[in-house]
Amino acid sequence: MSTHRTLIRNGRVLTMDPALGDFDSADVLIEDDTIVAVGPDLGVLDAEIIDASNHIVLPGFIDTHRHTWQSLFRGICSDWTLGDYYFGMRLGISPAYTADDVRLGNFYGAVDALNSGVTTLLDFSHCNNTPDHSDGAVQGLLQSGIRASFCYGFFESSPERSQFGDHTARLRDFHRIADTYFASDGRLTLGVSLSEIFGLPWADTVSELAAARERKALLVNHAGCVFGSALCNGILEMDQMGLLGPDMVHVHCCSFGDAEWEALARSGGRVSISSQTEMNMGFGRPVFERCRQHGIVPTLSADVISLNSGDLWHELRFGLSCARADAADPINAAGQMPDAVALPAREALKWTTVNAAEAMGLGDRIGSLTPGKRADLQIIGGPALEQHPVLDPYATLVFQTSAADVRTVIVDGRVVKRDGILTVTDRASLTAEVDAASERILGRLRDAGRELPGTPPGAFTAIEPLTRSFHEQAIEAMTVASR
Repeated sequence: MSTHRTLIRNGRVLTMDPALGDFDSADVLIEDDTIVAVGPDLGVLDAEIIDASNHIVLPGFIDTHRHTWQSLFRGICSDWTLGDYYFGMRLGISPAYTADDVRLGNFYGAVDALNSGVTTLLDFSHCNNTPDHSDGAVQGLLQSGIRASFCYGFFESSPERSQFGDHTARLRDFHRIADTYFASDGRLTLGVSLSEIFGLPWADTVSELAAARERKALLVNHAGCVFGSALCNGILEMDQMGLLGPDMVHVHCCSFGDAEWEALARSGGRVSISSQTEMNMGFGRPVFERCRQHGIVPTLSADVISLNSGDLWHELRFGLSCARADAADPINAAGQMPDAVALPAREALKWTTVNAAEAMGLGDRIGSLTPGKRADLQIIGGPALEQHPVLDPYATLVFQTSAADVRTVIVDGRVVKRDGILTVTDRASLTAEVDAASERILGRLRDAGRELPGTPPGAFTAIEPLTRSFHEQAIEAMTVASR
């Protein structure tokens, strides 16, 4: 079988590899799915040429937490609280999805990501209402051409119509998915999205952790999302039982106290920040400063496309603004002004590249344009006004770039967007299909007499006795384990 060679020529190359550094003008040589050389004027002639003159070449972005299936309801919860989202999306819209809706949502959401230069997703998949839904979610990712960690969610969105029966059946479905789709080392890797801690019996949480680690799967955990509640935390309990680890990505973490941060730092766990969600839905301030205090490198995520944009350019701008503002707050409070910004734009770009790759356990494969790594990259530039002049490429990327400026995207050596045109789908037919699917799902909700949005009065108060009960189970388990 012959080798396919691609030469990206004469671009302004930001490798994100400190040993290689940056180049004002350089080539990137790809053989099949692998970067084999980076440097000025490589002199290669026998390759497909992609001219990157007057463009910036950098690694593809990596999103460490996205509910990709929700792309069919883009922006629906723009004015929803977290409670509205939980009852409207998780318990309302999710049960109305068919298996093919999940497939389409994941395909469309992944294509949307690719269009903006996101080449890798951590897909927090919690619309697995039936085994067919689980299959549909994986198939949508495979169909798109994106690199992803498919993180199987055990969450039960429709208990009254569940085909699983109990948590054991869900564990069997997870292992079926692992055997069916993850026997080889491909673009998709396996993960587990933990059910919200204390949203189910403690023994079920432990069984989810055990199943993930049996399969050497990445773990992702919603944590510290709710103030004044045990819901979505459990960090100290997992720490005491030795259940935390460097294989876990903890999402949000806004309500953590010092003890939780210290436990997270000891464990080597990673943090995913979703600034748009956290600031708009009242989770609290994004935790850039807390990460800095505890030596944890941040990563970024688009989270719910039912609220946020599907690109990470927005998250970069929001995130860097939050991090700088947090650092300036105590200086401002003392009646002074900072002498310098706390973080340069260059540092923020690590959140979506090298930091994110390490968080997903893929640092040896992606995250930088290092020879030997997989060929996942994006080429930015073109005629847009905001792309000229490029006085500082990091400033242009973080503060001036949008998805429209992403000209070419390559995943695993395959071009998925070329000169601003997606090659993995027909945009017009896909958007028409998405519009029709969204309307069908809304029709099912109307037929069922369900109204959106709306948090039932006293909803979180009603949940509290349940979380306390499961918290007591965890305390009992810790007591037994310590004997």
